[in-house]
Amino acid sequence: MKIQASAEDYLESILVLTQKKGRVRSVDIAQHMGFSKPTVSIIMKQFKENGYIEIASDRTITLTEKGAAIAAKTYEYHMLFANFLMDIGVDEETAYADACKIEHSISETSFEKFKEFYKGYKP
Repeated sequence: MKIQASAEDYLESILVLTQKKGRVRSVDIAQHMGFSKPTVSIIMKQFKENGYIEIASDRTITLTEKGAAIAAKTYEYHMLFANFLMDIGVDEETAYADACKIEHSISETSFEKFKEFYKGYKP
């Protein structure tokens, strides 16, 4: 299943924030991503309708199995590329920004080959 890069970024943000904070609300996502709360609320409504998240009565957002699978995959791509870029000397801020661009552009086949190569890579 392929969704837009921006949707992957939202789901990845929910995953990261959940790991850091334990519970996530729209305001947390807005602050993390630098978007307005109304914009994030609209997206969260769409995500709920499409089965990517659940929203509890206290407005806490959790990923469904479907949303978590996309978030985990996006996060794996992001971290692998960010770590690789830092290992070859790219500064952290640039590495994370570039990894975000790469994670949405590369095919799954190329990613798997890159991951195999990088596991064997020893600087």
